[in-house]
Amino acid sequence: MNKTINEKIDQTEVEFQAAAFRRLVAHLRNRTDVQNIDLMNLAGFCRNCLSGWYQDAAKEKEVLLSKDEAREIVYGMPYSEWKEKYQTESNIKQQIQFEKNI
Repeated sequence: MNKTINEKIDQTEVEFQAAAFRRLVAHLRNRTDVQNIDLMNLAGFCRNCLSGWYQDAAKEKEVLLSKDEAREIVYGMPYSEWKEKYQTESNIKQQIQFEKNI
């Protein structure tokens, strides 16, 4: 069965989006120095948001994916392990900025 040009474009776009997502996740895994609160303050989203969006996408396709499973996909390890290894306490400046943004 031959694909129409629109189907080919749609599939190519999905592949580009998937590649961009994988690159973003790899970048965030490498930048453990960047805390989620910093991401929230600067960009309005963090690793947890991204894992939630991933979980939502799975749900739309009727695939059950727990919060922990989605976070492990984004963090590259269990969330509890990432927090133990890399998460630092937020400072007052970060907390004030966060409160302004919500």
